[in-house]
Amino acid sequence: MRIGITGHRGLPEHVEGRVRQALAAAVKGRTASDLVGVSCIADGPDAWFAQAVLDHGGRLEVVIPAEAYRDGLPGWHHEDYDRLLRQASDVHRTGLADSDEQAHMAGSELLVGLVDEVFAVWDGLPARGYGGTADVVAYARRTGVPVHVLWPEGATRD
Repeated sequence: MRIGITGHRGLPEHVEGRVRQALAAAVKGRTASDLVGVSCIADGPDAWFAQAVLDHGGRLEVVIPAEAYRDGLPGWHHEDYDRLLRQASDVHRTGLADSDEQAHMAGSELLVGLVDEVFAVWDGLPARGYGGTADVVAYARRTGVPVHVLWPEGATRD
């Protein structure tokens, strides 16, 4: 089973813990030998999911939306990004240079095309910018890829 991830970055700490638990539980419900997680490994749910897949014994594939993608992530996340990238069994690239909204959406579209299902850490609200979680969920649904929303009851992004 190939599972992709999309989700909100910058979640409050009290929501982060609950999301990490939900992702770990969702991954543990899968057979490790058949599990391939596909992620852009950004800070937040992307990286938490990737680590949960690896901890469970699954394989990780990484999508890089743009050559400048890592540089656009917070500096404090670079070490985790690099570590997860080194552990990837395969890396997929969009071929785009600039890390902008269009590249992020192109990366998400590539990710959706690689998977059987998408986990979405999504509050159900519209995207705050093009290529946000809501846009990825809508794209997956339009293309027939099932979406499993993982959002803690009563949680908010701010």
